Amino acid sequence: MAMKSSWDKWLDRHCKVRYLAFALIIGLILYSCASVGRIEGGPYDEEPPVFLSSTPVQGALNANRSKISLVFNEFLKLEKASEKVVISPPQVNMPEITASGKKVIIKLQDTLKANTTYTFDFGDAIQDNNEGNPLENFQYSFSTGSILDTMAVSGFLLNAKDLEPVKGAVVGLYANMDDSVFTTLPFDRVGKTDSRGRFSIKGIAPGSYRIFALQDADQNYYFSQPGEVIAFGDSIITPHFERRIRRDTTWIDTLTIDTITVRDYTHYLPDDIVLRCFKEDVWNQRLSKMERLKPNKFTLYFTAPMDSLPMMEGLNFEARDAFIVEQPTGRIDTLHYWIRDSLLFQQDTLRMVLTYDKMDSLNRRLPFNDTVRIVSKTPYKKLMEREAEEREKAEKAAAKKRKKGEEVKPKEDYLSVEIYAPQSMDVYDFISIKFTEPVESVDTSMIHIRQKIDTLWSDVPYDFERDSMSIMTYNIIPREDWITGGEYTFEMDSLACVNIYGKCTNRQKRNFKVKKLEEYGQIFFDISGVDTTAFVELLDEQDKVLRTVTVENDRADFYFLNPGKYGARLIIDRNNNGMWDTGKYAEHLQAEEVYYYWQLINLKANFDITQTWNIHERAAHAQKPSELKKQKPDDERKKRERNNSRNNNRNNNSSSNRSLRR
Repeated sequence: MAMKSSWDKWLDRHCKVRYLAFALIIGLILYSCASVGRIEGGPYDEEPPVFLSSTPVQGALNANRSKISLVFNEFLKLEKASEKVVISPPQVNMPEITASGKKVIIKLQDTLKANTTYTFDFGDAIQDNNEGNPLENFQYSFSTGSILDTMAVSGFLLNAKDLEPVKGAVVGLYANMDDSVFTTLPFDRVGKTDSRGRFSIKGIAPGSYRIFALQDADQNYYFSQPGEVIAFGDSIITPHFERRIRRDTTWIDTLTIDTITVRDYTHYLPDDIVLRCFKEDVWNQRLSKMERLKPNKFTLYFTAPMDSLPMMEGLNFEARDAFIVEQPTGRIDTLHYWIRDSLLFQQDTLRMVLTYDKMDSLNRRLPFNDTVRIVSKTPYKKLMEREAEEREKAEKAAAKKRKKGEEVKPKEDYLSVEIYAPQSMDVYDFISIKFTEPVESVDTSMIHIRQKIDTLWSDVPYDFERDSMSIMTYNIIPREDWITGGEYTFEMDSLACVNIYGKCTNRQKRNFKVKKLEEYGQIFFDISGVDTTAFVELLDEQDKVLRTVTVENDRADFYFLNPGKYGARLIIDRNNNGMWDTGKYAEHLQAEEVYYYWQLINLKANFDITQTWNIHERAAHAQKPSELKKQKPDDERKKRERNNSRNNNRNNNSSSNRSLRR
């Protein structure tokens, strides 16, 4: 073998070093590209963007620029700017608001008004681009005149019916005291409610104002549609301020105070305005829909409840006594018509003239004749053919079973019925029977309630009543109170009930036991602050009404309650009709006032609880227990979402790095 020269050896060594260096560089590049995050996740930025400067400058006077630039210390993004950014005075043509690098650019579409303070309240719309940390409550303002108005008012907007915080509604001020201004002109100054229902209207000039709130369906900043949710204040608002002192504490550690700094600041008032919003009852009666899903029944849907049933004239049938009418909600807006005569429901098309009140173009209620055709979705002949096919299939299946020697029970078509008779009956409760079709006759001699006394069963007298809310439901109420701890049986013989088509019920039996008194508790409210008719609704943990009692002698007592957590709501019943009534702006009529007991009551068995309740002790926005609120504050939810997102990023980065290392 030939020996390598010294030159060849030097060249080999030099090439190897170059190859190693090149491989090392490539490896470092690949590793840096793959390592998108630290193995341990690393510290995350939790600081929001910092405002640095703007054009025009913050608080500028005599400004007239239609393009505004706001500069921050880091790259940022805007979240739902069209929803969250509130501009006052309101803009008819919404400006274009965009994020560009470290800037927020605002391009105004409306002409600037002279001698007017403009405020841009961003809420939490401005966020850093990487972590989404929001810059809370950032506001920018300037004036087109020589004065920058700085007054502010704030408060809460609540749903009048249940004191739920109302989110995303517009709250506005008018300097004009005319009643018609709310229905004709946009607000002078506006704010928007957050998830707590809280609002703040800023940049206000000194003076007197009227305040309103609006869920602005058409975004024109005034009450223009009857279906819009509104609120209005009863008193004049006069913005003012006072000097206050705030103490800021610096801590060395969790136990040791370093310094306490006293700071003087301006506090704007009023800051405790409470508005209760409502939707007016709008009477706009018309027939909105008709359907006939099966031949023996059709349904009419109206847009609003009526005072009486519509008059009906049949064009291809005799309408007199032809139907049984069912109103499932107790209101005359949805009407089910059950056709009595089989010859009539064999007709696939029913033509008729309906006469009912309808609003004309001048908002007058006048009788209106509506000629309609109601067509069965499934023609009667086709339905009969389908039933015949099903009977034939059933007969063939039964024949096969009989051929195999199996027992075949004849199929009987009974009237479907649902019986409410729980095994554990409350002492105040009663038995109910609910049918799927109207009943023609009931033989109460074939319906029995019996109580077990020793080893014998004794008949219990009862009243059989049709439910006031439904013609399909009947209640069986014992004439004497149930015996607590007693054993009972309910029996209904065959043929006890027959419907309008001759179909009868099958035999039914239910056994039940009445609860003992020691299984219950009682809640009694001693109420103050009520000077008119009122009633109290007892609520479950979902804010649903369980029972209602009238306030008598400043008391509301609830007996025989099962153990559990309960809330309570008091309604001022001005017209004494036993229900909550909405308001009417044109008549300056507020919705009936609602008050909540401030906490849930945890009731245990065999306990009596008495609670003192001053309905005016707490502000309206602080009354409803947080457990009952459906509208939850956004703050905690957003923190949880950000934390979850960060944890997911950490986990994803760690998994990625581990896989790359392997």
